[in-house]
Amino acid sequence: MALRPEHEIHGRRKSLNIGVGLMLGGFVLLVMVLTFTKITSAEFQLPASQAKGVGEQTTVGGTD
Repeated sequence: MALRPEHEIHGRRKSLNIGVGLMLGGFVLLVMVLTFTKITSAEFQLPASQAKGVGEQTTVGGTD
């Protein structure tokens, strides 16, 4: 079974698709670098709500 030749619209949009893919990859890389830089900086601290365990399950009163 022979493969059909590629349609001309695919050739015209190839550079656009490559450009969009590169921009998306660059954005993901930027977010990763900024996150890594923030976490590894000396001044980084957890927010107070996370540091105190807010949102975690705790038992109040009662016997176990």
